[in-house]
Amino acid sequence: MKKLLLVAASFAALAAPTFAQVDPDLASASGCFACHRQDSKLIGPSYDEVYEKYKDDADAETYLVEKVKNGGAGVWGPIPMAPNLHIPADTITLLVEQILHKK
Repeated sequence: MKKLLLVAASFAALAAPTFAQVDPDLASASGCFACHRQDSKLIGPSYDEVYEKYKDDADAETYLVEKVKNGGAGVWGPIPMAPNLHIPADTITLLVEQILHKK
């Protein structure tokens, strides 16, 4: 019985959703996947890492929308994030909301 429960728990862990539920088509069309991935660091942090860092921060949405729009450096390491002025503001807001589980 213990083995069966262990196997069931292992499958449940594998099927568990990732933290941030970003629309991959929207992120791809916006160019986000050039630097970010869902659950592993690429050039920038993964969406899951961003969620974990900011999930309890009441001001996170406003901060992250501005960070994505204007770029910045120093939070996740020495490589700067380029400004993303080519992405419409409502798209940036939606992506940030998806990262933070608000949409």
